[in-house]
Amino acid sequence: MSITKEQVIDALRYVDDPDLKKDLITLNMVKDIEVNGKHVAFTVVLTTPACPMKDMIQKACVNAILHFVDKEAVVNVTMTANVTTARNSDNTTLSKIKNIIAVASGKGGVGKSTVASNLAVALTRQGARVGLVDADIYGPSQTIMFDVANEMPGKSEFDGKPKMKPVESYGVKLNSVGFLAGPDQVVALRGPMASKALTQLFLDTNWGELDYLIVDLPPGTGDIQITLCSQVPLTGAVIVCTPQPVAIADARKGIALFNLPAINVPVLGVVENMAWFTPEELPDNKYYIFGKDGARNLAEEMNLPLLGQIPIVQSIREAGDAGRPAVLQETTPQALAFMEMAQNIAQQVAIQNASKQGKAEMV
Repeated sequence: MSITKEQVIDALRYVDDPDLKKDLITLNMVKDIEVNGKHVAFTVVLTTPACPMKDMIQKACVNAILHFVDKEAVVNVTMTANVTTARNSDNTTLSKIKNIIAVASGKGGVGKSTVASNLAVALTRQGARVGLVDADIYGPSQTIMFDVANEMPGKSEFDGKPKMKPVESYGVKLNSVGFLAGPDQVVALRGPMASKALTQLFLDTNWGELDYLIVDLPPGTGDIQITLCSQVPLTGAVIVCTPQPVAIADARKGIALFNLPAINVPVLGVVENMAWFTPEELPDNKYYIFGKDGARNLAEEMNLPLLGQIPIVQSIREAGDAGRPAVLQETTPQALAFMEMAQNIAQQVAIQNASKQGKAEMV
Protein backbone atom coordinates (compact mmCIF):
# COMPACT_ATOMS: atom_id res chain seq x y z
CA MET A 1 0.00 0.00 0.00
CA SER A 2 1.39 3.40 -1.01
CA ILE A 3 2.26 6.05 1.55
CA THR A 4 0.36 9.35 1.32
CA LYS A 5 1.59 12.88 1.87
CA GLU A 6 -1.02 13.33 4.62
CA GLN A 7 0.44 10.35 6.53
CA VAL A 8 3.90 11.93 6.33
CA ILE A 9 2.60 15.25 7.64
CA ASP A 10 0.73 13.57 10.50
CA ALA A 11 3.82 11.58 11.50
CA LEU A 12 6.04 14.66 11.53
CA ARG A 13 3.67 16.34 13.98
CA TYR A 14 5.33 14.06 16.55
CA VAL A 15 8.78 15.59 15.88
CA ASP A 16 9.47 18.70 17.95
CA ASP A 17 12.17 21.32 17.56
CA PRO A 18 13.95 20.89 20.93
CA ASP A 19 14.60 24.63 21.25
CA LEU A 20 11.29 26.08 20.06
CA LYS A 21 9.18 23.43 21.83
CA LYS A 22 6.76 22.97 18.92
CA ASP A 23 6.45 20.33 16.22
CA LEU A 24 8.02 20.80 12.78
CA ILE A 25 4.69 21.02 10.97
CA THR A 26 3.34 23.76 13.26
CA LEU A 27 6.62 25.64 12.83
CA ASN A 28 6.32 25.29 9.03
CA MET A 29 9.81 23.78 8.89
CA VAL A 30 8.94 20.90 6.52
CA LYS A 31 9.04 21.63 2.79
CA ASP A 32 8.89 19.81 -0.56
CA ILE A 33 7.31 16.52 0.54
CA GLU A 34 7.50 13.90 -2.22
CA VAL A 35 6.05 10.39 -1.98
CA ASN A 36 6.56 7.59 -4.50
CA GLY A 37 5.31 4.24 -3.25
CA LYS A 38 7.31 3.56 -0.10
CA HIS A 39 9.91 6.20 -0.94
CA VAL A 40 9.51 9.43 1.06
CA ALA A 41 11.58 12.60 0.63
CA PHE A 42 11.27 16.03 2.22
CA THR A 43 13.31 19.00 3.37
CA VAL A 44 13.58 20.32 6.93
CA VAL A 45 14.42 24.02 7.11
CA LEU A 46 16.27 24.76 10.37
CA THR A 47 16.60 28.18 12.00
CA THR A 48 20.40 28.19 11.56
CA PRO A 49 22.97 26.14 9.62
CA ALA A 50 24.89 25.91 12.91
CA CYS A 51 22.07 24.03 14.64
CA PRO A 52 23.61 21.67 17.24
CA MET A 53 20.49 19.44 17.09
CA LYS A 54 20.63 18.89 13.31
CA ASP A 55 21.51 15.18 13.40
CA MET A 56 19.05 14.46 16.21
CA ILE A 57 16.16 16.14 14.33
CA GLN A 58 17.03 14.28 11.13
CA LYS A 59 17.00 10.91 12.92
CA ALA A 60 13.74 11.79 14.67
CA CYS A 61 12.11 12.51 11.30
CA VAL A 62 13.19 9.17 9.86
CA ASN A 63 12.05 7.30 12.96
CA ALA A 64 8.66 9.07 12.93
CA ILE A 65 7.96 7.88 9.37
CA LEU A 66 9.09 4.32 10.13
CA HIS A 67 7.10 4.16 13.37
CA PHE A 68 3.88 5.98 12.49
CA VAL A 69 3.60 5.31 8.73
CA ASP A 70 5.47 2.27 7.42
CA LYS A 71 8.42 0.37 8.89
CA GLU A 72 9.52 -0.50 5.33
CA ALA A 73 9.59 3.13 4.15
CA VAL A 74 12.73 4.50 2.52
CA VAL A 75 13.16 8.00 3.95
CA ASN A 76 15.40 10.74 2.55
CA VAL A 77 15.57 13.89 4.71
CA THR A 78 17.40 16.95 3.36
CA MET A 79 18.52 19.34 6.09
CA THR A 80 18.86 23.01 5.17
CA ALA A 81 18.53 26.31 7.01
CA ASN A 82 17.03 29.77 6.81
CA VAL A 83 18.42 31.91 9.60
CA THR A 84 15.64 33.63 11.52
CA THR A 85 15.45 37.28 12.48
CA ALA A 86 13.24 39.44 14.67
CA ARG A 87 14.62 42.74 13.37
CA ASN A 88 12.43 45.46 11.96
CA SER A 89 13.37 46.65 8.46
CA ASP A 90 15.15 49.98 8.01
CA ASN A 91 16.82 51.92 5.19
CA THR A 92 20.41 51.77 6.46
CA THR A 93 23.31 49.55 5.39
CA LEU A 94 22.24 47.21 8.22
CA SER A 95 18.90 46.50 6.53
CA LYS A 96 19.89 43.08 5.14
CA ILE A 97 21.59 41.84 8.31
CA LYS A 98 19.43 39.33 10.16
CA ASN A 99 21.20 39.28 13.53
CA ILE A 100 23.77 41.53 15.21
CA ILE A 101 25.64 39.91 18.11
CA ALA A 102 27.87 41.86 20.49
CA VAL A 103 30.83 40.03 22.04
CA ALA A 104 31.63 41.87 25.26
CA SER A 105 33.65 41.58 28.46
CA GLY A 106 33.82 43.43 31.73
CA LYS A 107 37.61 43.63 31.66
CA GLY A 108 40.44 43.37 29.17
CA GLY A 109 42.76 40.44 28.64
CA VAL A 110 40.14 37.70 28.78
CA GLY A 111 40.38 36.77 25.09
CA LYS A 112 37.23 38.51 23.84
CA SER A 113 38.71 39.31 20.42
CA THR A 114 39.93 35.73 20.04
CA VAL A 115 36.43 34.46 20.84
CA ALA A 116 34.85 36.96 18.40
CA SER A 117 37.15 36.03 15.50
CA ASN A 118 36.70 32.29 16.00
CA LEU A 119 32.94 32.70 16.40
CA ALA A 120 32.73 34.52 13.07
CA VAL A 121 34.82 31.92 11.23
CA ALA A 122 33.03 28.99 12.89
CA LEU A 123 29.61 30.28 11.80
CA THR A 124 30.94 30.82 8.27
CA ARG A 125 32.32 27.28 8.10
CA GLN A 126 28.89 25.96 9.08
CA GLY A 127 27.26 27.71 6.14
CA ALA A 128 26.20 31.12 7.48
CA ARG A 129 26.89 34.52 5.91
CA VAL A 130 28.92 36.43 8.48
CA GLY A 131 30.47 39.85 9.02
CA LEU A 132 32.56 41.26 11.86
CA VAL A 133 32.94 44.82 13.15
CA ASP A 134 36.08 45.49 15.18
CA ALA A 135 34.50 48.04 17.51
CA ASP A 136 37.47 48.16 19.87
CA ILE A 137 38.28 51.72 18.78
CA TYR A 138 41.37 52.12 20.97
CA GLY A 139 42.85 48.64 20.57
CA PRO A 140 41.74 47.06 17.28
CA SER A 141 43.20 43.61 16.70
CA GLN A 142 41.00 41.85 14.15
CA THR A 143 43.07 43.05 11.19
CA ILE A 144 45.95 40.99 12.63
CA MET A 145 43.80 38.01 13.60
CA PHE A 146 42.39 37.81 10.05
CA ASP A 147 45.77 38.48 8.37
CA VAL A 148 44.55 41.61 6.58
CA ALA A 149 46.60 44.31 8.33
CA ASN A 150 47.96 45.57 5.01
CA GLU A 151 44.60 45.74 3.25
CA MET A 152 42.04 48.54 3.04
CA PRO A 153 38.26 48.61 2.60
CA GLY A 154 37.22 49.12 -1.00
CA LYS A 155 34.69 51.52 -2.49
CA SER A 156 31.03 50.70 -2.73
CA GLU A 157 27.66 52.42 -3.01
CA PHE A 158 24.41 52.11 -1.07
CA ASP A 159 21.23 53.98 -1.98
CA GLY A 160 23.22 56.24 -4.27
CA LYS A 161 25.75 57.21 -1.56
CA PRO A 162 29.43 56.21 -1.36
CA LYS A 163 30.19 53.56 1.25
CA MET A 164 33.06 51.29 2.25
CA LYS A 165 33.28 47.76 0.92
CA PRO A 166 34.37 45.46 3.75
CA VAL A 167 37.56 43.44 3.52
CA GLU A 168 36.91 39.69 3.26
CA SER A 169 38.98 36.98 4.93
CA TYR A 170 38.10 33.31 5.49
CA GLY A 171 34.64 34.12 4.16
CA VAL A 172 34.01 36.80 6.82
CA LYS A 173 33.28 40.42 5.83
CA LEU A 174 35.36 42.67 8.07
CA ASN A 175 35.73 46.34 8.91
CA SER A 176 37.87 47.88 11.62
CA VAL A 177 39.33 51.21 12.66
CA GLY A 178 42.60 49.29 12.39
CA PHE A 179 42.39 49.73 8.61
CA LEU A 180 42.35 53.50 9.03
CA ALA A 181 45.22 53.83 11.52
CA GLY A 182 48.76 52.61 10.90
CA PRO A 183 50.43 50.09 13.23
CA ASP A 184 52.29 52.87 15.05
CA GLN A 185 49.41 55.34 15.16
CA VAL A 186 47.43 55.98 18.31
CA VAL A 187 43.67 56.37 17.98
CA ALA A 188 43.28 59.30 20.38
CA LEU A 189 39.58 60.11 20.39
CA ARG A 190 37.41 61.53 23.17
CA GLY A 191 34.16 59.75 24.00
CA PRO A 192 31.81 61.51 21.52
CA MET A 193 34.30 61.21 18.64
CA ALA A 194 34.96 57.55 19.44
CA SER A 195 31.22 56.91 19.44
CA LYS A 196 30.89 58.66 16.08
CA ALA A 197 33.73 56.57 14.65
CA LEU A 198 31.96 53.41 15.84
CA THR A 199 28.68 54.45 14.22
CA GLN A 200 30.51 55.10 10.93
CA LEU A 201 31.98 51.59 10.98
CA PHE A 202 28.46 50.21 10.98
CA LEU A 203 26.53 52.64 8.80
CA ASP A 204 29.22 53.64 6.28
CA THR A 205 29.95 50.02 5.33
CA ASN A 206 27.94 48.27 2.63
CA TRP A 207 27.53 44.88 4.36
CA GLY A 208 25.07 43.29 1.95
CA GLU A 209 23.12 40.24 3.09
CA LEU A 210 24.36 38.67 6.33
CA ASP A 211 22.94 36.09 8.71
CA TYR A 212 25.13 37.29 11.58
CA LEU A 213 27.19 40.44 12.18
CA ILE A 214 29.60 39.89 15.07
CA VAL A 215 30.70 42.97 17.02
CA ASP A 216 34.00 42.83 18.91
CA LEU A 217 33.48 45.43 21.65
CA PRO A 218 36.16 47.05 23.78
CA PRO A 219 36.23 45.93 27.42
CA GLY A 220 34.23 47.76 30.04
CA THR A 221 30.89 49.55 30.28
CA GLY A 222 31.54 52.97 28.77
CA ASP A 223 30.63 55.23 25.85
CA ILE A 224 31.25 52.67 23.12
CA GLN A 225 28.96 50.07 24.66
CA ILE A 226 26.19 52.58 25.38
CA THR A 227 26.41 54.04 21.84
CA LEU A 228 26.23 50.58 20.30
CA CYS A 229 23.15 49.62 22.31
CA SER A 230 21.34 52.87 21.55
CA GLN A 231 22.12 53.15 17.82
CA VAL A 232 22.52 49.57 16.58
CA PRO A 233 19.67 47.01 16.74
CA LEU A 234 21.39 44.24 18.66
CA THR A 235 19.91 40.75 18.72
CA GLY A 236 21.87 39.92 21.85
CA ALA A 237 25.20 39.98 23.66
CA VAL A 238 27.73 37.28 24.55
CA ILE A 239 29.82 37.82 27.70
CA VAL A 240 33.40 36.50 27.71
CA CYS A 241 35.37 35.98 30.92
CA THR A 242 37.99 33.77 32.51
CA PRO A 243 37.26 31.62 35.59
CA GLN A 244 39.11 33.84 38.07
CA PRO A 245 37.08 35.88 40.60
CA VAL A 246 38.35 39.28 39.35
CA ALA A 247 37.15 38.54 35.81
CA ILE A 248 33.86 37.12 37.08
CA ALA A 249 33.18 40.28 39.10
CA ASP A 250 33.67 42.46 36.01
CA ALA A 251 31.65 40.08 33.83
CA ARG A 252 28.77 40.47 36.26
CA LYS A 253 28.92 44.24 35.67
CA GLY A 254 28.94 43.70 31.92
CA ILE A 255 25.78 41.60 32.20
CA ALA A 256 24.19 44.28 34.38
CA LEU A 257 24.86 46.93 31.70
CA PHE A 258 22.93 45.03 29.04
CA ASN A 259 20.12 44.37 31.54
CA LEU A 260 19.60 48.08 32.29
CA PRO A 261 16.03 49.12 31.35
CA ALA A 262 17.36 51.94 29.15
CA ILE A 263 19.49 49.44 27.18
CA ASN A 264 17.59 46.15 27.46
CA VAL A 265 19.72 43.90 25.24
CA PRO A 266 19.24 40.16 25.80
CA VAL A 267 22.35 38.40 27.14
CA LEU A 268 22.64 35.17 25.14
CA GLY A 269 25.01 33.57 27.61
CA VAL A 270 28.56 33.33 28.94
CA VAL A 271 31.75 31.98 27.35
CA GLU A 272 34.50 30.85 29.71
CA ASN A 273 37.88 31.42 28.06
CA MET A 274 41.17 30.05 29.45
CA ALA A 275 39.05 27.48 31.30
CA TRP A 276 42.01 25.16 31.82
CA PHE A 277 45.55 24.63 30.58
CA THR A 278 46.31 21.57 28.46
CA PRO A 279 49.98 20.99 27.57
CA GLU A 280 50.54 19.89 23.99
CA GLU A 281 52.49 16.84 25.14
CA LEU A 282 49.72 15.87 27.64
CA PRO A 283 46.51 16.49 25.68
CA ASP A 284 44.32 14.67 28.22
CA ASN A 285 45.51 16.68 31.23
CA LYS A 286 43.73 19.76 32.58
CA TYR A 287 45.31 22.31 34.93
CA TYR A 288 42.94 24.99 36.26
CA ILE A 289 45.36 27.92 36.40
CA PHE A 290 42.69 30.63 36.81
CA GLY A 291 40.33 28.56 38.94
CA LYS A 292 37.66 26.07 38.00
CA ASP A 293 34.13 26.66 36.69
CA GLY A 294 33.97 30.36 37.58
CA ALA A 295 31.94 31.20 34.45
CA ARG A 296 29.79 28.09 34.84
CA ASN A 297 28.86 29.21 38.35
CA LEU A 298 28.21 32.76 37.12
CA ALA A 299 25.94 31.47 34.36
CA GLU A 300 23.96 29.38 36.84
CA GLU A 301 23.70 32.30 39.24
CA MET A 302 22.43 34.66 36.51
CA ASN A 303 20.22 31.99 34.92
CA LEU A 304 22.13 32.19 31.64
CA PRO A 305 23.44 29.46 29.30
CA LEU A 306 27.11 28.51 29.49
CA LEU A 307 27.89 28.81 25.79
CA GLY A 308 31.35 27.27 25.82
CA GLN A 309 34.54 26.56 27.74
CA ILE A 310 37.70 27.26 25.75
CA PRO A 311 41.01 25.83 27.04
CA ILE A 312 44.36 27.62 27.18
CA VAL A 313 46.28 26.08 24.30
CA GLN A 314 49.43 27.64 22.89
CA SER A 315 48.25 27.10 19.34
CA ILE A 316 45.20 29.35 19.91
CA ARG A 317 47.51 32.27 20.66
CA GLU A 318 49.84 31.36 17.81
CA ALA A 319 46.90 31.07 15.39
CA GLY A 320 45.63 34.53 16.32
CA ASP A 321 49.06 36.10 15.91
CA ALA A 322 49.50 34.37 12.57
CA GLY A 323 46.16 35.65 11.30
CA ARG A 324 44.63 32.20 11.03
CA PRO A 325 41.89 31.65 13.67
CA ALA A 326 42.28 28.42 15.64
CA VAL A 327 38.88 27.08 14.55
CA LEU A 328 40.42 26.47 11.11
CA GLN A 329 42.52 23.69 12.69
CA GLU A 330 39.41 21.54 12.28
CA THR A 331 39.75 18.37 14.37
CA THR A 332 41.83 19.77 17.24
CA PRO A 333 40.13 19.99 20.66
CA GLN A 334 40.26 23.79 20.61
CA ALA A 335 38.68 23.99 17.13
CA LEU A 336 35.89 21.65 18.22
CA ALA A 337 35.35 23.78 21.34
CA PHE A 338 34.95 26.92 19.20
CA MET A 339 32.58 25.12 16.81
CA GLU A 340 30.42 23.92 19.70
CA MET A 341 30.42 27.45 21.14
CA ALA A 342 29.26 28.87 17.79
CA GLN A 343 26.46 26.29 17.57
CA ASN A 344 25.29 27.17 21.07
CA ILE A 345 25.28 30.90 20.28
CA ALA A 346 23.34 30.35 17.04
CA GLN A 347 20.90 28.21 19.01
CA GLN A 348 20.32 30.98 21.56
CA VAL A 349 19.81 33.54 18.76
CA ALA A 350 17.10 31.33 17.23
CA ILE A 351 15.40 30.94 20.62
CA GLN A 352 15.57 34.69 21.20
CA ASN A 353 14.05 35.44 17.79
CA ALA A 354 11.24 32.93 18.33
CA SER A 355 10.51 34.51 21.71
CA LYS A 356 10.30 38.01 20.23
CA GLN A 357 8.08 36.83 17.38
CA GLY A 358 5.80 35.06 19.85
CA LYS A 359 5.44 38.21 21.95
CA ALA A 360 4.72 40.28 18.83
CA GLU A 361 1.97 37.85 17.79
CA MET A 362 0.40 38.05 21.26
CA VAL A 363 0.30 41.85 21.03
